[in-house]
Amino acid sequence: MSDTAWTAEDESMMFDTIDRWCRDEVRDKVMEMEHADEYPHEFVERMKEFGLFGATISQEYGGLGLSASFYAKIVTRISEEWMSLTGIFNSHIMMATVVEKYGTDFQKDYWLPKFTSGEIRGALGLTEPNAGTDLQAIKTVARKDGDHYVINGSKTWISNSIMGGAVALMVKTNPDSDPRYKGMSMFITPRMDPDTGEKYEGYSNGTKMQKLAYKGIDSAELFFDDYRIDAKRHLIGGEEGKGFYMAVGGLELGRINVAARSVGIAKRALEEATRYSQERKTFGKPICEHQAIQLKLGEMATRAKAAELMVENAAAAYDAGQRCDMEAGMAKYFASEAAVENALEAMRIHGGYSYSKEYPVERLFREAPLMCIGEGTNEMQRIIIAKQQIARNKI
Repeated sequence: MSDTAWTAEDESMMFDTIDRWCRDEVRDKVMEMEHADEYPHEFVERMKEFGLFGATISQEYGGLGLSASFYAKIVTRISEEWMSLTGIFNSHIMMATVVEKYGTDFQKDYWLPKFTSGEIRGALGLTEPNAGTDLQAIKTVARKDGDHYVINGSKTWISNSIMGGAVALMVKTNPDSDPRYKGMSMFITPRMDPDTGEKYEGYSNGTKMQKLAYKGIDSAELFFDDYRIDAKRHLIGGEEGKGFYMAVGGLELGRINVAARSVGIAKRALEEATRYSQERKTFGKPICEHQAIQLKLGEMATRAKAAELMVENAAAAYDAGQRCDMEAGMAKYFASEAAVENALEAMRIHGGYSYSKEYPVERLFREAPLMCIGEGTNEMQRIIIAKQQIARNKI
């Protein structure tokens, strides 16, 4: 079943609705909630109403069927207000995307309507205490037992791990495989049985991690101790050994999302710096009239726009069905560095007031570095970009 195409008018109406929500409801509450590290229950319910938990998932399964290009614009807009909010639904969409791209027909019909409605929310369960960028080093294991699997292991830094109800879990189904990636599989692992509501034994989480930024969203450890699930419903794709490819496929959209979040931070930093530079006066005139400040604002505006265009380029490649690990990596790398630089320059323009929690720039300054780390470090992005540059230009 094909999705009903979104017209430019449809997109404009949806964007205006989200923009109005950001201005009228989110902006006034962010500072207090972020500093209290309070989970945004009210905002999550509104995002469910908007359909954001199924934003890019096909309408066939209850999603909105948005293009990555329009989705990235929404992510950027919300990130201008509070980047944490975008993490709640983006981490979830990565889980849903893996099921939509690689799941069996039965799994798509069973799981995706529950995901797109926000009834079950979750994330990708990849990272372990000693396995981050090197996914093949994971230790979590799933052993076949008849028609079921029994999972043992742990994950860390998992978004939606406390408030969410499931994760797309990367495990080793053949720990002795050589090469290692061929022994990796992906499972949908819910906290409870969706049909009966009965809690599964062996599934637990740690306490909410205390973080420098990225407040509100629940990041925690997950533990699996003889956690038992049936193969038909939970082994994504119904075949072992495909998990590594599923994770890599899901990360393309995730990196575009992180790049879009970075653009939101960079644009908000520019907005705050522009506003403050017209209010603050030194030597008898607003500081925006001083050449030193104008040089900073000029660079900030250029970085933000360049980052935005790189996100548009990567999202367009994704929408066209092209391989876009290079484009997504470039966008993620450039935009996240732009966010860091713009946040720092906004701090400098604000001077001493930049250290006050009354101004958004101190939050932007704390949020921006995560964009350089999340969904693959920028060091790794540069390696990916270089390898693709060589592969696409063989002599």
